[in-house]
Amino acid sequence: MQEHFRTCNLCEAMCGVVISHTEGVIHSIKGDRQDPFSRGHICPKAIALKDLQDDPDRLRTPLKRVGQSWEAVSWEQAFADIGQRWQQLRRQYGGDALGFYTGNPTVHHTGAMLLLAPLIHACGARKRFSATSVDQLPAMLAAQQLFGHQLLLPVPDIDRTDFFLCLGGNPAASNGSLMSAGDIMGRIRSMQQRGGKFVVVDPRYSESAEKADAHLAILPGKDVFLLAALLQSIFSRGWEKPGRLLQMLHGWDEVRQLVAPFTPEKVATLTGIEADRIHRLAYEFSHATHAVAYGRVGACTQQFGGLNLWLIQVLNIVTGNLDRPGGSMFSHPAIDLVGLGLERGGFDRFRSRVRGLPEFSGELPAVCLAEEILVPGPGQLRALITHAANPVLSVPGGAQLDTALAQLEFMVSIDCYLNETTRHAHYILPPSGPLEQGHFDLIFNMLAVRNVVRYNPPMREKPIECRHDWEILLELAVQMGGRNRAERLRLSLMRTLVHRLGIEGILDILLRLGPYGQPVPVIRRWQQKSSDQGLFRLLTGALQDRWPDVWQGLQHTALFSGKQQDLTIKRLLTAPHGLDLGPLMPALPERLQTASGLIELAPAIYRQDMQRALERLEMSDGQNSLQLIGRRHVRSNNSWMHNSRRLTKGPGRCTLMMHPEDAAQRQIGADQRVCVRSVSGAVELPVELTTAVRPGVVSMPHGYGHHRPGMRLTIAEAQPGVSVNDVLDPGQVDPLCGVAVLNGVSVNVSPVGRSQAT
Repeated sequence: MQEHFRTCNLCEAMCGVVISHTEGVIHSIKGDRQDPFSRGHICPKAIALKDLQDDPDRLRTPLKRVGQSWEAVSWEQAFADIGQRWQQLRRQYGGDALGFYTGNPTVHHTGAMLLLAPLIHACGARKRFSATSVDQLPAMLAAQQLFGHQLLLPVPDIDRTDFFLCLGGNPAASNGSLMSAGDIMGRIRSMQQRGGKFVVVDPRYSESAEKADAHLAILPGKDVFLLAALLQSIFSRGWEKPGRLLQMLHGWDEVRQLVAPFTPEKVATLTGIEADRIHRLAYEFSHATHAVAYGRVGACTQQFGGLNLWLIQVLNIVTGNLDRPGGSMFSHPAIDLVGLGLERGGFDRFRSRVRGLPEFSGELPAVCLAEEILVPGPGQLRALITHAANPVLSVPGGAQLDTALAQLEFMVSIDCYLNETTRHAHYILPPSGPLEQGHFDLIFNMLAVRNVVRYNPPMREKPIECRHDWEILLELAVQMGGRNRAERLRLSLMRTLVHRLGIEGILDILLRLGPYGQPVPVIRRWQQKSSDQGLFRLLTGALQDRWPDVWQGLQHTALFSGKQQDLTIKRLLTAPHGLDLGPLMPALPERLQTASGLIELAPAIYRQDMQRALERLEMSDGQNSLQLIGRRHVRSNNSWMHNSRRLTKGPGRCTLMMHPEDAAQRQIGADQRVCVRSVSGAVELPVELTTAVRPGVVSMPHGYGHHRPGMRLTIAEAQPGVSVNDVLDPGQVDPLCGVAVLNGVSVNVSPVGRSQAT
């Protein structure tokens, strides 16, 4: 019997696990009690690592679509065919006709995070999309606008706070999101035991609300009015106290003026929350010794998602709770992507071809994908690469996107499953299993509520016929790029360099360049060796030419400064449970990346959009239809966890939650099948009558709809459910940033077999 210590990479919590196995045959998966971050806690998803690793439906070799069937091909044939076809389309149509879509699992895989950018650059795809715009884009936009970098995302210092205000989040189901916190509910429970308060704002009495000290059942899509009213109450009563932050702020007076019209009395009817309760919440938050406001996907994906996540940061700043213990703080990760000069994240530098929606960080909103394929004209999307993505089930207008993908001239999917999206590909390239890869959390350590670090080597060797994701991405870059001799040489040398270093070697360099690292003698010796000087100059020259921000960041790292500390990959390999690097520390103004060197409290895009919110405030609500919201379950994570028997056993979870009063008005009985209809389409599913949703609100989970033909998902297809995205309208977006509206969508619900009722 052997033990393998690992970070579970199935969600953002970074919980440590112990896998007991014999030569790779798994016997049990348990929480690692010696893990300094999660301290033995795991959720049900971690146990399903075995299901994902050993899933008989998981692809292991490349597949080529031939008519309506699939045939296995060699890696060499797949790479050669894909490269030839892609270059042909690039010459014929240009980069505007080529697209790339990145899914949620990408950020959970080290190799993909390290080698995805070179592929995107080499393939020349100018239309980029990702799951960001159906999830956390408003949070990243707020970070970019206020602090100067999309990855400067402050997180709740949950271990030291006294008051945790959670809007549109359900950490009891998500384990924390944009807030990596092993055993998040245990941490919240500890806060409550020391006298702290947990307040949840959500139209549904969620699993988190059940554990909260107070639950505010806000009407869907109205968070912006509550947040503005909280700030108005604080300003009007003199409760603001920015403290040392005041000298770092630009735009203080503008914010005060912008929220002035949004009194608690004015927003009470619109939000469904009484004015006195809003005033009391403003008092409690502003007078708590340590408080933090936090918003997640429910607050992001609505008509004012951009304003919501900005106002949440403003609330933390106005009350002095940004960058101080117990408030909202920035991490100091072992590999600091901000310090290394990763792209800061531009906004609205160009717009989508059909609808004119703004880009963020080089990506267009995912809701544009179908129309970019279907609408003819210059720049029409002809070819697409997807990486770990299933937008047919994760993007509004899924049925339309299903139709659009079938019309592409060429599509390549890097994915381990033949699913609703990849069934349209001409080639599917499957990466190795999750336990056959080494793992380091590049992104989630930047969002951790405590500074920690861990590297996990593979538990077992990958089969000889398999390829790691980084090997696939690297070879595709070589095959798809190379438009001239110089570029071919660069790509070939990059492949040689990466294979020579390996993922551990790259991580070792990045660790040494980080705030806990030491100089990189390997690089210095390599630089000095006459045989490698040309390769070193080529590498550094490419960095300066193609990624100048990264090069500029490197000038201040251990490589050039000679800083002496001791964090290396070798040390991490001797610490299988990980290393505790200490609590979150104040980071401002040093980590600010804005041109002014200040926190830009009232950027122009938010000042302008507040006018839209003010216009909405002055309108009577007049909504009589039911409002649809989403929900998440602790045993599920989007569509890619539904082929695990351990996670899907038990009663079906794809139901429509509905208040008994609304059901009675429509003559709907318990467990009856109902039809949910919107302007985009209709689906049928069982109803679940419950007072957990307030009257006028219905709730459906996301990630289901595994009923389409041509897939290989045995367990998921046995209980397919329906896709909420088949009734979500891709035309409904937050006009500020283009994020999809997934919450607060008007729908009609009626019993199956009867005429439609409101």
